[in-house]
Amino acid sequence: MKHLNKILVAVMMVMGLTSHAQDSNNPWAISFGVNAVDTRTSAGGGDGWFNQHFSQPFAVDDNWNILPSLSYLSVSKYVGSGFSVGLIGSVNKIDKAVYFRPSAPGHDGRGMIVTNPGDLMYYGIDLNAKYSFKELIKSKVIDPSLTLGGGYVFLGKDSFGTVNPGAGVTFWFSDAVGLELATKYKWAVGAGKNGNVGREDGFGEIDTPSHFQHTLGIVFQFGGKDTDGDGIYDKDDACPDVAGLKQFNGCPDTDGDGIVDASDACPDVFGLAALNGCPDTDGDGIADASDACPDVFGLAALNGCPDSDGDGVADKDDKCPTVAGPKENGGCPFLDADKDGVADKDDDCPTVAGPASNRGCPEVTTEVLEDLKVQARAVYFNSGKATFKSGDKETLARIDAINNILKNYPTAKFSVEGHTDSDGSNELNQKLSEDRAAAVMNALIERGVNVDNLVSKGYGETQPVATNKTAAGKAQNRRTEIKHIGSKYDGKL
Repeated sequence: MKHLNKILVAVMMVMGLTSHAQDSNNPWAISFGVNAVDTRTSAGGGDGWFNQHFSQPFAVDDNWNILPSLSYLSVSKYVGSGFSVGLIGSVNKIDKAVYFRPSAPGHDGRGMIVTNPGDLMYYGIDLNAKYSFKELIKSKVIDPSLTLGGGYVFLGKDSFGTVNPGAGVTFWFSDAVGLELATKYKWAVGAGKNGNVGREDGFGEIDTPSHFQHTLGIVFQFGGKDTDGDGIYDKDDACPDVAGLKQFNGCPDTDGDGIVDASDACPDVFGLAALNGCPDTDGDGIADASDACPDVFGLAALNGCPDSDGDGVADKDDKCPTVAGPKENGGCPFLDADKDGVADKDDDCPTVAGPASNRGCPEVTTEVLEDLKVQARAVYFNSGKATFKSGDKETLARIDAINNILKNYPTAKFSVEGHTDSDGSNELNQKLSEDRAAAVMNALIERGVNVDNLVSKGYGETQPVATNKTAAGKAQNRRTEIKHIGSKYDGKL
């Protein structure tokens, strides 16, 4: 056994120098260490099935059989998708066997007694499949796993098969070395060949016992390969499937420009490092492959093409290459017929000057509002009706004048308002004022004013501008007014 320990230590040192992480490139792993066998689960006793078989799992001093030497060796191979298969051999000496004997001397409070069945030698060989959760949890250090397999145990003169579900965790100190802790429940499924063995004082007996086997050991992973045969192992080869150069971590440089093909935008043509390996014929700093004008020095902003008038439109696309103009107009300047600084395409009043804030249309001034007030108050109606005064050419002329004013403000919104004196009932006056305001608004719409720019309201006798106690005051209160209430660009239209 002493020589076996020395051999395993030597193997450990060699593996520590040469191994890498177990995966598709390094599929092999070897681990060795100590194992412990606990027969408590086959003793029975206690309340309930789980308590009978799985109580006292950490009674190390009382129940665990540990051989003070390297006592297990495992070899496994990675098969893909987190799975590996392995063969495990173990040796132990059983000097602690647990039984449920509540009537035997020395039993504990659970009725359990631990006896030596005769220092039985234990040999186990198991074949397991393991699934590692390392990639799933994206950890480089903690590697939990589940195992399932079967094996065969030689115990004294007895032997039997087992089914082995288990779990474990490995703590990786590096790509090469890890500390592996694992446990298996080895359920005995074969009958003993020689009956009960290892009796002591008529109490102790072991016959095909199910048991736990725990292992603690060092694991090494190795088996690097060189798929492309360029002398660089796949783990360190940035291009493992294509032969390359050592100075480029195994990647090729076909055109010899010092840029590996994987990073070379033009791998078959010698080029410049600044242009990811592509050439630049006109020397404008833009690779020919991306240069819309590869033979003429140009601007990066225009994909390598020149811009003679500096308007941001390449000469090849500029309808006016010598006169600056916006791109949306093909490089030509926009027309501005009324010279108000608002291009005709954006000018709601292209023939009448107005500020840009009002989309090129004139703004409604105090003078305009005063003119509207004068014109509107000179519109007369037939007494008690919403029809214009019969034969009154002056009233129609006033409406035409109002129409001519409003047409100059296509983006403005106006309110046509009707008012009455106090003669008659409130209800009648309200209805009359609304109808007269609507009559003026409809007359303006008939003359071409945009319907969306007008609203009409009636206020009856509620907003007098003079006393209703005199005929002159009442005449002033019977009126029509037009007010500016907003524009298309202030959110009120």
